[in-house]
Amino acid sequence: MDASRTSSEAALTLENDIIGSKVCHFLGLKQKYGNPKVVSLVSSCLEKSVEKNGQSTKKDIDITVFHGSRAPTLTIQQYMDRIFKYSRCSPSCFIVAHIYMDRFIQSQNIILTSLNVHRLLITSILVATKFIDEAFFNNAYYAKVGGVTTAELNRLEMKFLFGIDFRLYVDISTFGRYCSALMNVAPAPGEEEVQVQRPLHVINGACGLIKDNWSKNSETRTLIEPFRKLFVAVVSR
Repeated sequence: MDASRTSSEAALTLENDIIGSKVCHFLGLKQKYGNPKVVSLVSSCLEKSVEKNGQSTKKDIDITVFHGSRAPTLTIQQYMDRIFKYSRCSPSCFIVAHIYMDRFIQSQNIILTSLNVHRLLITSILVATKFIDEAFFNNAYYAKVGGVTTAELNRLEMKFLFGIDFRLYVDISTFGRYCSALMNVAPAPGEEEVQVQRPLHVINGACGLIKDNWSKNSETRTLIEPFRKLFVAVVSR
């Protein structure tokens, strides 16, 4: 399915009526061209968490299906830039995906590291896109963008959904709180770094795996759709 940067009615309601036009503009939630600031801000938050957890003295770390044998060559910022460039998801997806990641980490009692952050990112963004965007690419395409096989991404998606107990609904206050938190971590003027985006074919297993052929099978959102309809119905009142 062809995808476009159009948000669902629920996402539009959140952007317009909840966080305010100033915050919406700053984060780039309605930005049509270039990378919205929300992408770099979320990546900055995740990079700080990974760095902090890397200094932890905790020895017994639970290994999950999201862990790779080695850290990918792409930085978190580069990885998120890549996902945004090729997925064409709405900027709001990155905030919702961040919320989903926190829910998964808390419910599974794991820590964010350089070995699992990329797989958690591609999975949470995939789920967020299916939940709030009207149009999106299938799992096979997302797998190609994320540098994993389609079969693995399917497994990661199911593990992720069950890990958060299918809690896909994001209430108004939570969305606004995450937006405010991102505003607080914004770098001072002149501190931003320009990231070079890599073409789609260059990534060779960004998550440490071989590339998979692009499957033409359509991916449905059968499990997510009931929760998405509930989200739209409640927020749009």
